[in-house]
Parts: sequence; structure tokens; C-alpha cells
Amino acid sequence: MIPAITHADPLINKTYSYFRIGGRTAEDLDKELEKRGPVTRTTGHRHPGATEIKFGGEVTYVEREGRCAVGGAKITLRTHLILPRWNNRRRAEKDLVMIWDALSADIKRHEERHAEIARNYARTLERDLKRLPASRSCQALEKQVAETTRRVLEAHDRDQLRFDQVESKNFDARMMRLLKYRMQQNGR
Repeated sequence: MIPAITHADPLINKTYSYFRIGGRTAEDLDKELEKRGPVTRTTGHRHPGATEIKFGGEVTYVEREGRCAVGGAKITLRTHLILPRWNNRRRAEKDLVMIWDALSADIKRHEERHAEIARNYARTLERDLKRLPASRSCQALEKQVAETTRRVLEAHDRDQLRFDQVESKNFDARMMRLLKYRMQQNGR
């Protein structure tokens, strides 16, 4: 009889928090985002939004016939998205509200994508750890687990950075498309 291997996804938790900004002009909004946005560890600068990512988990080992194998791996992922909330939206002019809505939606989409990238890597890490071949000793297997974890998390960090680089290059064109689309929806 062959035991069934169940497929379980990593334990993933996503939360949100908001920071408030004021302002009555586009310039005010820009200054407020620069003044009140979260500081990221990666850059040390303020940003209009951020996603905090924390990987965790555990690996169990089993010894069989003088070899050590991964008995189980359960990866955890906590993502916390920090997004702006504009206080003066209700009192602002329609054009500024439209600009804010486009910008705010783009910030949220961007941070959600960071969380999605992390989720994909949590799944990859769990899968790769479960697939490690048995080793001559649990100490040797622990080293393989550590190396696999390092490799996957470094790839995660590179993909997150690559995503930010692509996004920053395309920001102006993306915002113009969003604004044009919203203007068409509003009959302008």
C-alpha cells in the first residue's frame, strides 16, 4: 500500500492598514504621499504604498532505512499591505477625485501584485522542500533545506525588485491610460 500524499497550500495571511493623507490639489496629494507614506526597508525612502512580507514555516524530518527524508514542510506567509486613504475626497473637485481614484487604484494593484509574487514563491518553496531527495543524514538534509530556502527567497527578492523596476519605468504611461479610460467612462 502506498500512502497518499496530500497537497496543501502554504498558510497565507494578508492584512491591510491605511495611512491618511490630506490635500486639495494634485501637488498637495503628491507632497502628502511623500511626507506620510510608509518607509520601506529596501530603499529607506517613503512610498505611496508598501507590502510587508514575512515568510516562515517548519520542516519535519523522518529517518527510514538509514536515510533521512523530509517528512513534511509547511510554509507560512504573512503579507501586510499599507495603502493611502485621502481625507478630503468628498470636498475635492471632480477632476482631482478622478486623478486620485486612478492613482489609488494603481497603488493598490501594485501592492496586491507584490503579495501575489510572494504567494507564488511560498508555494514554490513548499513544493521544492517536499521534493528534496532523502539524504544520508538529517544534518546533511537540513543543509539542503537551508540552501533551497536561501535560493528560493533570493529569487523572490530579485523578482520583487524586477517588478518595481518595470513598474517605475511604465508609471507615466500607465497613469495616462487609466486617466483616459476613466475620462471616457465619465463622458469627457
